[in-house]
Amino acid sequence: MTQTLPSGFDPQRFQFALDELAGLCDRNILPAAGLAVGRRGEIAGPYLFGRQTLTTTETPIREDAIFLIASITKPLVAMGVLMLIERGHLTMGDRVSEFIPEFPKNGKNGVTVRNLLTHTSGLPDMLANNVELRAAGAPLSAFVRCTCEIKLDFPAGRGVQYQSMGFAILGEIIQRISGKTCANFLFDEFFEPLGMNDTRLGSPDDWYEGTEPVIDRIAEIRLPKEQDPSSSWNWNGRYWRSLGAPWGGLLTTPTDLAKYAMMMRNGGELDGRRYLSPGAVAAATRNQTEAMKEVPEPDRRCRPWGIGWRLHWPAHSANFGDLLGPRTFGHWGATGTVLWIDPDTDAFAVLLTTQPQEPHGSQLSRVSNLIAASIA
Repeated sequence: MTQTLPSGFDPQRFQFALDELAGLCDRNILPAAGLAVGRRGEIAGPYLFGRQTLTTTETPIREDAIFLIASITKPLVAMGVLMLIERGHLTMGDRVSEFIPEFPKNGKNGVTVRNLLTHTSGLPDMLANNVELRAAGAPLSAFVRCTCEIKLDFPAGRGVQYQSMGFAILGEIIQRISGKTCANFLFDEFFEPLGMNDTRLGSPDDWYEGTEPVIDRIAEIRLPKEQDPSSSWNWNGRYWRSLGAPWGGLLTTPTDLAKYAMMMRNGGELDGRRYLSPGAVAAATRNQTEAMKEVPEPDRRCRPWGIGWRLHWPAHSANFGDLLGPRTFGHWGATGTVLWIDPDTDAFAVLLTTQPQEPHGSQLSRVSNLIAASIA
């Protein structure tokens, strides 16, 4: 990728964003950061700052660094489901039970694919036994099985509640329809043809092989207090990196993810290949909760969701910042990451760090503001 800014970016103002990231890393507020931006068919980056590992300041961030992007995984999984919808394998109105017969236990028969894609299912974000499952090295099938057993927090379609376990179920639906794991489906249908050569949902075994294993390129995350650094299941451990969780296990680079953002901004097409129809992308990036009459009106108006994509949330600075247009869509990740695409300025940004910033994303939102302010 080039370091030449796309047309329409003010170089001096954009330098403020780069200086801010450099300063945050120099002060160890962020261990590492990577940035790519795009506009009008052009991509610039990666701009990389900080260090590769936490143990020493003598390991500067690699030029080919890979980041664990956490929940930005979710909209990419959602687009996998949307591709299957385009191919006639299901509709958003279908009940989950049509594809996973064991799912409806404990009052979940009314949950639809639409509910999973829009965080209106009533499922929890995480299972009550999430830590126990991870500590035991549980496979994805165990998370799916446990999700099938639980009760809903509220009836489907009656509210908005962020639900990672809904995406565990969506990954299982992809597998049951396509006959491929969610990881392999996304790689075959999106990542490989897009040229996202350093992107995987879960690190494959061959990333650990050879004298210069790919796994060494993954930037180490500063762990939150609830994750034991000595455990085998934290974000930096092989178990989590390899699991391929559809709710947060994607490994990628700023420039790889920028290619995906460019495809979405182009209405589902890139470099002469169509991945999704313009109609599908339009549906994915408009407010899907607006017509859900039993969802509380403030949620529909102030916390809208597309198909897997977080839309513009008025009066909510977190992660996206304050200066993006009303049609902006994207997502954030708990490891300290954000992707946003603003159709009104025809611009996007991929900002990946190794510093968890929940729940407010303060550094992400400030840098987002600096990037947005540099767009003429």
